[in-house]
Amino acid sequence: MSEKIEEPQQKGNLEVEEAEHHEHADEISPELEALLKTDPKHGLTTAEAAERLARFGPNELAEVKRNPLLKFLGYFTGAIAYLIEVACIISAVVEDWLDFGIILALLIVNACIGFIEESKAESALDALRQTLALKTRCWRDGHLVELDVSALVPGDIIVLRLGDIIPADGRLLGIGATGEATEGDLLIDQSALTGESLPVAKNKGKTVYSSSIVKQGQQMAVVTKTGGDTFIGRAANLISITTEEGHFQKIINRIGNFLILITVVLVLIIMVYQLVHFKDDRRGKFMVVLGQVLVLTVAAIPVGLPTVMSVTMAVGAKQLAAKKVIVKRLTAVEEMASVSVLCSDKTGTLTLNELTFDEPYLSNNYTSDDILLYSYLAAEAGANDPIEFAVRTAAEAQLAILQGRTHKHEVPGFKVTSFLPFNPSTKLTQATITNLTTSSTFKVAKGAPQVIIKLVGGDDDAVRAVNSLAKRGLRALGVARTVEGNMDKWELIGMISLIDPPRPDSAETIRRCNDMGVAVKMITGDQLIIAKEVAHRLGMQRVMLDAGHLVDSTKSEEEVTEHVIRADGFAHVIPEHKYRVVELLQKRGILVGMTGDGVNDAPALKKANVGIAVHGCTDAARSAADIVLLAPGLSTIVDGLVTSRAIFQRMRSYALYRITSTVHFLMFFFVVVMAYDWSLPPHLLILICILNDLATLVIAVDNAQISQHPDKWRIGQLITMSIVLGALLCALSFAHFYIFWKVYGYEPKNSPHGKDVTPEMKVPDELRKLESIMYLHISSAPHFVIFSTRLTGYFWENLPSPIFAVVIIGTQIIALLMVIFGGLTPKVPAGQAIVVLLISFIYFIVLDVVKVQIFKRWSFKLTATFVPTNARRTKLSERNAAEIQQKRVWESIDQVRKVAVMTAVVSSFAEKSAVVEEETK
Repeated sequence: MSEKIEEPQQKGNLEVEEAEHHEHADEISPELEALLKTDPKHGLTTAEAAERLARFGPNELAEVKRNPLLKFLGYFTGAIAYLIEVACIISAVVEDWLDFGIILALLIVNACIGFIEESKAESALDALRQTLALKTRCWRDGHLVELDVSALVPGDIIVLRLGDIIPADGRLLGIGATGEATEGDLLIDQSALTGESLPVAKNKGKTVYSSSIVKQGQQMAVVTKTGGDTFIGRAANLISITTEEGHFQKIINRIGNFLILITVVLVLIIMVYQLVHFKDDRRGKFMVVLGQVLVLTVAAIPVGLPTVMSVTMAVGAKQLAAKKVIVKRLTAVEEMASVSVLCSDKTGTLTLNELTFDEPYLSNNYTSDDILLYSYLAAEAGANDPIEFAVRTAAEAQLAILQGRTHKHEVPGFKVTSFLPFNPSTKLTQATITNLTTSSTFKVAKGAPQVIIKLVGGDDDAVRAVNSLAKRGLRALGVARTVEGNMDKWELIGMISLIDPPRPDSAETIRRCNDMGVAVKMITGDQLIIAKEVAHRLGMQRVMLDAGHLVDSTKSEEEVTEHVIRADGFAHVIPEHKYRVVELLQKRGILVGMTGDGVNDAPALKKANVGIAVHGCTDAARSAADIVLLAPGLSTIVDGLVTSRAIFQRMRSYALYRITSTVHFLMFFFVVVMAYDWSLPPHLLILICILNDLATLVIAVDNAQISQHPDKWRIGQLITMSIVLGALLCALSFAHFYIFWKVYGYEPKNSPHGKDVTPEMKVPDELRKLESIMYLHISSAPHFVIFSTRLTGYFWENLPSPIFAVVIIGTQIIALLMVIFGGLTPKVPAGQAIVVLLISFIYFIVLDVVKVQIFKRWSFKLTATFVPTNARRTKLSERNAAEIQQKRVWESIDQVRKVAVMTAVVSSFAEKSAVVEEETK
C-alpha cells in the first residue's frame, strides 16, 4: 500500500544515503599495466599492434570442436557395451551369423537413438563467440579506423557509443572520441555477464567488460584484456574444462560391472569345466564350447538395457517437448528426477529482467496516479534508458488518460511547451507544461532523489523513505512540480520506486519445488540487499550470503560447503562463484540443477548435473544447458520434475526386472550345465532375450507412481533385491525341471548343433519336450515379475497401463502357442503348457509380497552392513552421531518442558493457596 503523508512536509537536514555499488575488481599485472600507456589521440602503431597480437593472440575464444564420428563412436563405450561388443566379435569368430546380426543391430540402434536425440546440441564456445561484437572503432597510427574485433590487443584505444557491444575488457579514459572531456557516466548493461538487474554507471578509470552493452553516453577506453583473458573468456574456460562423466552413465556402468562380473565368472567356469570334462569328445572342442558359452553370455547380459533406457528417455523428452521443454542431452531426463537442490540465477530467471513501477512514496496528498502522470510529463520520449522506459510503460498501462490516444507523444489536456533532457551535472529532467483546461503553466522535475529533495527545500520524511527503499534494494526517483501561480516554488509529489520484479509464476514454482523435496537457492551477481528483497517477495528465506564466503581463505572447504548447504542464496557472485557453488554441492553427493539465462550462468549450467536455460536466454546459456525452456517463466520446471520422476520409476523398474532375470538365468543354467550338460537350444535362448526385451520397450508409456521426494539409484538395494528375487525364481525353475523330468519323464537331452552334426546325431523332438516346458517357463516367469518391479508397494496400488499389460501378456501367449503347436520347439500337451504359464503368473504375486517386505525393512544401515564401503561406513557413523545429538536435544527440550510444567503447577498452587488464605481471612 502506498505511503501517504497528510500533514505538511517536514523540513530538515537529513541526507540521502548513496547506495554503494560493489563490483568485481579486475587485477592487472604490472607488466600488462605498462602496455596501457597508449596516447589516446594516436593509438598504437601497426608494428606495436602486430607485436602484441603475436604475444597475446587474437581477441577470440579458442574453438574446441568434437568430431561427429568420434561423438557417435562414444555411444559404443561403457561396461555393458564392451561386453556386448566382445560377444559380437566371438559370434563372428564361431560363424554364428544370426547372433552376430542381432547383437550388432542392437548396438547400432542404441547409438543412433542417443546420437539423433542429442544432435541438435551446439557448442557453448561457439555461442559465446557469437555474443561478441564483430567490428569496433579503434585509434591506430593516429587515425580512427574500423577493425575486426579479433584484431584488438591490450593497449588499443577504442571508442564506445550508445548501443555498442563492448568488444574487449577495457578501462574508461573519461574522454570522447576526439579527445574532448566528457560529462557524466557511461551507462552499461552487464546483466548477461554479472546478473545485475540495473544498468551500471561507470566513469573514468572503471573497467568495462566484453559483451556488455552501452546504454547511454560515449567515451574512449583502453583495452586491458582480450580473448580468453577477458571476463567472458574465463567463463568459456570453465565450460571447456567441464567434461565429467554423467550421473546416469555412472549408474549404468555400476549395474553393468555387476552383471559382467557374475556373467564372466560363471561362464568361464562353465567353459573351463567343459573343455576339461569333455576333452576327448566332440563336446570338448574349443569352438563348440565357445559357441555354447557365447549363447549363454548373450542371453544373460542385458543387450537391450541401453536401448530400453534410451527409448524410455526419448519418449520422456518428446512428452516434455509438448510442454515447451526441449531436452538437449537425453540422460538429463533421468538425472532431473534425482535433483535435490536447484540453484537459480535471479535476473531474467526468477525475475523479469526489466525495471517496473513499484509502490511509490507519496507526499502532499498526491496519489499514485498523480506521480505516474507527472513522471510521464517529465519523461523523454524515445530515450533509450531503462528507467525512462519503465516510467512510460507503467503510466501507459495504468493511467486512463493515456488510453486510446491518437498521437502517442501527446497527453490529453496537457501540452509540453519546453523540455530539458537529462543532464549528468544536474541529474534531472525538467518540463514546462501548460494545462489546456485551465490555461495555467507549471514545471515538473524528475531526477535523483537528493537533487529533487534539495529542489523542494528539504524533506526529512522523504529522505527517510528514500533510505528505506535503498536498504531494500529499490531504485528511487524523485518527482516534484511548481505550485500554482509560482514558477519558482517547488513542492514534492513523491518518490517513484523501481525494481526488477519476480516473474508471476516464480513464487509458486519455488513452493511446488519445495513440496517435491527440491531446495531452491538464489545465486545472483546482483547486490545483496536486492537479493534479499527479491527472496522476500518470492517467499524464500533471507539467509543470503555475500560471495566472499565462497572464497574465504580462513575457512576450510568443509566449512564453506556447510555455508553453501545452509544458505538460501548468494549475491555479488561472478561465474567462478556460481561454478564453485555447484561443485561444492556435488562433492557432497548432491545432484544439482542450475537455471540461468546469461553468459555468466553458462559455466554453472555446464557443470550442474542438469543445466536449464530459461526462455529468452543468451546463445551461450542455451548451448551450455541440458534442457531449454521455450515458454516464459519457471512453471515448466515442475512439469520437467514430474515427467522425469515418472521416467525414473520406469527405468528403475526395468533395471530391477532385467538384473533379476540375469541373476535367475545365470544361477539356473550354471547348475544344469555343470550337473547335466543340458541347456536350451541357442535359437530359443536368443528368442527369450530379444522377444522379452523388445516387449519391455512399452515400459516407456507405462503408468508410473510419482515420488514426492528426489529419486535415487540405490544400487546396493537394487542388486540385493535382484539376487533375492532371482534365487526365488531359480527355485521355481528347478521345481519345473525336476517335476517334468522325474514325474512326466521329460529327460534333459540336448540335440547337438554345428556344421559337423549329422542327422543321425540329432535327438528326436519326442525326447526333447523338456526344452519346450523350460522355454515357456523361463520366458514367462521372469517376464511377469516386471508387473511387480514397477512399484515399491503392492502391484495393485498403481495398475499398469492397458498397452503395457497387453504387450507383456501377449508376448507370453505367443510363447504358449509356440510350445503347443510346435515348430521352433517340440510340441507339448496344451494343458501342461497352460498350467506352466498360470504358475508363472501366480508366482509373480508371491514375489511381489516378498519385494514389499524387503522394501519395508530396508535401511541405509542394512546397505552399509551387506555392502560395506569406506564412504558408507563414514556416512553411517555421521548419521548415528547426528541421531545421538538429536536425541540429546529432544531430551533437553523434554526436561525444559517438565521444569516449565512443574513451575506452572507450583505457581498455580501458590496462587490458589493465596486465594484460599485470603478467603479464610
